[in-house]
Amino acid sequence: MNANKRATPTEWVDPDDAPELTDAFFEEADEYVGDKLVRRGRPKADKLKVRLTLRYDAEVVDAFRETGKGWQTRMNAALRDWLKLHPLR
Repeated sequence: MNANKRATPTEWVDPDDAPELTDAFFEEADEYVGDKLVRRGRPKADKLKVRLTLRYDAEVVDAFRETGKGWQTRMNAALRDWLKLHPLR
């Protein structure tokens, strides 16, 4: 043991001081059916999106951002519509 470092004292925690398990606790708890964990939240998509780093003109990004929350989804939809009108193959 290093003489320059003091041992950190551990504080005893009384198990009777544990918080009461409320309905809110159980609503957030993991749920199992047999041995299988039931996942919460949004289900996984059939087609996953690809994460990319792109550079767009500032005015293009600003125009989409001005439309509010969900602007990236709208930008994706605009690109998808463009592909319908301008097939690359």
